[in-house]
Amino acid sequence: MELVMKEFAEEQLPEMTEIWNDVVEEGISFPGDKALSEKEALKMFREQASTVCATLNGEVVGVYILHPNNFGRCGHIANASYAVRKDCRGEGIGRKMVRHCLENAREKGFRGLQFNAVVATNQAAIHLYESLGFHKIGTIKDGYHLKNGSYEDIHIFYYYLGE
Repeated sequence: MELVMKEFAEEQLPEMTEIWNDVVEEGISFPGDKALSEKEALKMFREQASTVCATLNGEVVGVYILHPNNFGRCGHIANASYAVRKDCRGEGIGRKMVRHCLENAREKGFRGLQFNAVVATNQAAIHLYESLGFHKIGTIKDGYHLKNGSYEDIHIFYYYLGE
């Protein structure tokens, strides 16, 4: 079957929240450090410019959020976060979600997509972003506090979407 991506529906919330919280609990990539209740997740998902649910054979396998990276005169640059269900990682779902997100951001009028904190040990994400044409524009020494208590560098990545 084909991977289907569209704006989330509330009935998908339990699975989306579980997938999101799994990434938070891993403590190696998302900035958040606390799992969300379904009520908190619903509020967060609703506050985004776009929250997209990825389904395969009717099952939720991923979610991404898209929102402005900043506000006002910098609000035309987007930011996004991606979460793929643990047992579906490595199957190309993340790549399809990022590609979908780039088109979604373009349709919403964003002129760029920036990731502020790609953890240096997250080699899968770094490879994915570079293979899709993102540019690493900087590194912040010890910018991420890992769950194990150590610190790791973070990279800033950018993709120009055009006019």
